[in-house]
Amino acid sequence: MKIIGVIPARYSSSRLPGKPLADIFGKPMIWRVYQQVSQVKSFDEIYVATDDDRIEAVCKQYHMPVLMTGRDTPNHIHRVVVSNSL
Repeated sequence: MKIIGVIPARYSSSRLPGKPLADIFGKPMIWRVYQQVSQVKSFDEIYVATDDDRIEAVCKQYHMPVLMTGRDTPNHIHRVVVSNSL
């Protein structure tokens, strides 16, 4: 059985818009999250699931696998479920 980790990343948060791209000591937050998730040895693959082109571009820049979800995906749970087509 293949175990896949999915990191939901949304730009349009009501509390902190752009949070996944927030700079933390020279790296975007989503990169730091991906690095931590990469430490989990159980995952065969890891993807960032987003609906935003800016997050997709940063993921590609840092060589993180990224899946685009629809902009109408209501929350992080749905973003992971939509990504379940792997």
